Amino acid sequence: MSVIPVKSIAVTGAHGKAGRAAVAEFLAHGYEVRACDIAGPVGRNSELGAPTMRVDLTDYGQALQFLSGADAVVHLANIPEPGMFPPAETLNRNTAMNHNVFLAAQALGLARVVWASSETTLGLPFADDGGTLRYAPVDEAHFPHPSSTYALSKVLGEAAAAQFAAWSGIPFVGLRLTNIFTEAEYVRVPGFWSDPMSRAWNLWGYVDSRDVGAACRNAIEADSTGSENLIIAAADTVMDRPSAELLDEFFPGLERRRDVSGHETLLAIDAARRVIGYAPAHSWRDSVG
Repeated sequence: MSVIPVKSIAVTGAHGKAGRAAVAEFLAHGYEVRACDIAGPVGRNSELGAPTMRVDLTDYGQALQFLSGADAVVHLANIPEPGMFPPAETLNRNTAMNHNVFLAAQALGLARVVWASSETTLGLPFADDGGTLRYAPVDEAHFPHPSSTYALSKVLGEAAAAQFAAWSGIPFVGLRLTNIFTEAEYVRVPGFWSDPMSRAWNLWGYVDSRDVGAACRNAIEADSTGSENLIIAAADTVMDRPSAELLDEFFPGLERRRDVSGHETLLAIDAARRVIGYAPAHSWRDSVG
């Protein structure tokens, strides 16, 4: 467990894939959980199994009220991907939500902030890049290369988190999440194999939602300090071909920082293993014959 006593967790964005998994993970490990989202069912006995509120985190007062009484926050509420809204709206809303949660956490003296950054800070989409992809496996140092206002909102969030951590002494952990799959969505995976380029945009990466929930708990319980930003991905790719073979064909001449074996992920999770004890336990290979 964490060296910082944490019993009560506030989870934002609780009706999303990551949010649902995080709520379930914390409840399964005996934490008190309060949840919020801007949409979806609410109430003391919500479908999530935890009290759930409707909260607009672009309003600082609502963020402060929601976090009051919690020991720590897992902040997963944001516009989840590029292209859903106009670029300015994505940048403005995501930045406002992140800053308000960080400000409220500092004002309340929370023990820890865990929040959803993104793989897009590393330079995605790689398949359409103009030289952004510099080496593989991609690690935390492959940063910052935002190619959208969505990615920029996450880069700005990481910069802000570093400052809030320094000002407050509160440990911040940003999870650079890759493309999240639920177990039910794994039926889609074989459809990628005939056109590997369709998934080259993130080097064929993915992560199971249950492992995202575990990563959130790992980050709460870890003995980390300052502001850490970590890639969170599955241990393998979505492809049925070896990772080295895919690099040879689709990214010939790309620098390889180390050898990769089998279907090993090309989104390096070594830092997440080391810093928060992240250990992905789920793969599409367990569900798809």
